[in-house]
Amino acid sequence: ISVMREFLWAGVWIGAPLIGAALVVGIAVGLFQALTSIQELTLTFAPKLLVMVLVFWACAGYMSRILVELFNETVIPMISGV
Repeated sequence: ISVMREFLWAGVWIGAPLIGAALVVGIAVGLFQALTSIQELTLTFAPKLLVMVLVFWACAGYMSRILVELFNETVIPMISGV
């Protein structure tokens, strides 16, 4: 159970920057669409995609560091039986 909890928390911390960026951009685009009455579907999709790619690129080191720490502190000791 504790190992599963660690993996789930790692997933939360890895996904948080992407979900947060998508949330902020979604709210901003939704507000823009409500103010201008422009209801174009690509207007919501394209900015979110662009921002999520940029955030992923900026946070890739952070995400990989979390995965490496999880692997070194949890998976390797489980395999070796320590």
